[in-house]
Amino acid sequence: MATKYERAKKKGGGYYTGVYYYESKTRPRLHGHPDRCFVISYKVDGKKRWEKIGWESEGYTPQIATEIRAKRIRALRHGEEVKTSRELRAEKRKTNRTLEEIKEAYFSSNKGQSIKGRKTDLNRWDKHLKPLVGAKRVSELSPFDIERIKKAMADKKPATIANALELLRRIINFGIKHGLCPSLKFTIELPQKDNEVTEYLTEDEARRLVEVLDSWPNQDVARMVKLAMLTGMRRGEIFKLKIEDVDFTQGLITLVDPKGGKTEHLPMSEPVRELLRDQIAWAKERYPETQFVFPGRGGGQRVDCSAVERIKEAAGLPKSFRPFHGLRHHFAVTLASSGNFTLDMIGELLTHKDTKVTRRYAKFLPEAKKKAAEEAARLISENVDSSSTGKVVTFKLR
Repeated sequence: MATKYERAKKKGGGYYTGVYYYESKTRPRLHGHPDRCFVISYKVDGKKRWEKIGWESEGYTPQIATEIRAKRIRALRHGEEVKTSRELRAEKRKTNRTLEEIKEAYFSSNKGQSIKGRKTDLNRWDKHLKPLVGAKRVSELSPFDIERIKKAMADKKPATIANALELLRRIINFGIKHGLCPSLKFTIELPQKDNEVTEYLTEDEARRLVEVLDSWPNQDVARMVKLAMLTGMRRGEIFKLKIEDVDFTQGLITLVDPKGGKTEHLPMSEPVRELLRDQIAWAKERYPETQFVFPGRGGGQRVDCSAVERIKEAAGLPKSFRPFHGLRHHFAVTLASSGNFTLDMIGELLTHKDTKVTRRYAKFLPEAKKKAAEEAARLISENVDSSSTGKVVTFKLR
């Protein structure tokens, strides 16, 4: 023992069995004497174990230490596993880690490595979240902490605040799922944001993109971009797509653990079927052991694709256009503009959980809206009676 332990004396004389203490040289004095930390001793498998119980200033006494020691010994006699307070605290810390520790685990995971905007999320954490809540544990968080974050970001747009809070919520959900923290006892409310941007390509831009893809030297990357364009699949879904998830017999693509959480199935069009056949043949030849349709380094799961930025530049697409995200929007806008598909059907193909998300494409239904407006005007003009003449009032439609 590096620290000198003294046996704890009883007031009436004698000593408490297996109960010791040591005095602090730095803590404030208590009742005119140094603060004392009580320690118990007992044997486990023939070896003496020392366990710190607590300080006198915290309310611990030799009697409490004796009771805890007796509990440990009873457990040992019944063959139960006995853990010290330190071991119990260490176990509790493992399941109640700080938000900084959970954040590190999240961004080191496969999911955290492959999310779009990873660099932006890391910057959000360092700038807005870490200074205020990084050292806290989820069990210590309160609505007041969320208000502190909002107040510190008061000069930012609602969308910026919402993105920061959404990241915090995402990190906490990851921690809960992987047993790194307990559940949050309240809901993190996000500010309403109205900065919805729907990206899509003009006919000329889409044509230039296809021309560049057809002549691109790395056709595996070109096929990846084409798949996004032809299916509206998310970047992460394409990166995670496994060969076993492609069913040519049924003509289905299975999306395992997509953004919505529930496994989804997408129908396979003929161009997509041909594209996937070529890509899987290439992947198996390049990496015989790979599981993935679009493998990354060494045949493992892809986590990035920097070539898409060069493709965008070669096709002369707008700098603000985000290739994978933008092509998902372009897929939906193309369907909506055709007037042949309902929003529900578009939502099904995009695997949206919430129909509100699909509503953004309603503005791209011009013909359907125009027909509805004209029909409404016709019905109204034919059925509005004049109270004075009893005649039908007809409106001139310009």
